[in-house]
Amino acid sequence: MQQRAFGRTGRTVSELGVGMWGMGGGIGGWTGADDRQSMAVLQAAVDAGVTFFDSALVYGYGHTDRLLGELIRANPGRELFVASKVPPKNRQWPSNPGDRIGEVFPPDYVRASVKGILRQLKMESLDLVQFHVWQDAWADDPGWQRAVEEIRREGLARHVGISVNRREPANVLRTLRTGLIDAVQVVYNVFDQAPEDELLPLCRELGIAVIARVPLDEGSLAGTLTLDSRWPDGDWRNSYFGPAALAATIPRVEALRSLVPEGQTMAQLALRFILSNPDVTTVIPGTRRPEHLAANAAAAAAGPLPADLLAAVRQHRWDRPTSRASQS
Repeated sequence: MQQRAFGRTGRTVSELGVGMWGMGGGIGGWTGADDRQSMAVLQAAVDAGVTFFDSALVYGYGHTDRLLGELIRANPGRELFVASKVPPKNRQWPSNPGDRIGEVFPPDYVRASVKGILRQLKMESLDLVQFHVWQDAWADDPGWQRAVEEIRREGLARHVGISVNRREPANVLRTLRTGLIDAVQVVYNVFDQAPEDELLPLCRELGIAVIARVPLDEGSLAGTLTLDSRWPDGDWRNSYFGPAALAATIPRVEALRSLVPEGQTMAQLALRFILSNPDVTTVIPGTRRPEHLAANAAAAAAGPLPADLLAAVRQHRWDRPTSRASQS
């Protein structure tokens, strides 16, 4: 597994990581999670050389943090990178323009949430703690800045990051210039290429790590959805992929099929597209099945796309309106 520098931190992580949202279960998440299978996949990822694991306190109300803690204890001596997120206090995903940071991330709440994550993990320190939503209007607020400095000083987290609102990749640029943020997590995939416009160049300039989330557009770029796709009650994909969204998405997915290299899948094409960008530090597909992990690892091993294929895939950029869909 290839390693990439984690921004200016002096650390490296695997270019392929694991996003754990789908393992959390619970209301408003993904249905079908199975702890035994999740732990088997997580261990297989470690054995394949994956070192970056992305969780959040809200995923199953701390459930994925608990799973990740079990994985760390089962692999003593392995340099695994543990990342989690502080949920907004007002429970609004994503944040809304006009939200006041004092109601979303008050300093005492941020610190208490980090300690809550550590209790679930049964660990004393995180590698990376991330704000789970953001508004760049908060950049100069002293409250979050003080919380970040205290978290680092007390050793609760080594690094601090921001998970940017879906389809708002520029809604963090002023904050990154404060010098307090080590990593940014952003939706970046074949369709959602807007981070390339401003965010990725600034991260390159400032030495900020980039975590590419939603690499398969919540499953559409796996190439398996149809106009009739539905999920069990309570699964958030029913709202993300309503009939109108599927009608707009499926034709765009089908238009990509002719570009998939022989012997590979559309999902592998999508992952290789992201990893072809040297500004990306790691990509975190949701991975709940052993066969998906094996396919993802094979995509990473295949390396960057050839220049002509990369140029062809770039033509499929899709600038959708800013989304109020749940933040993953």
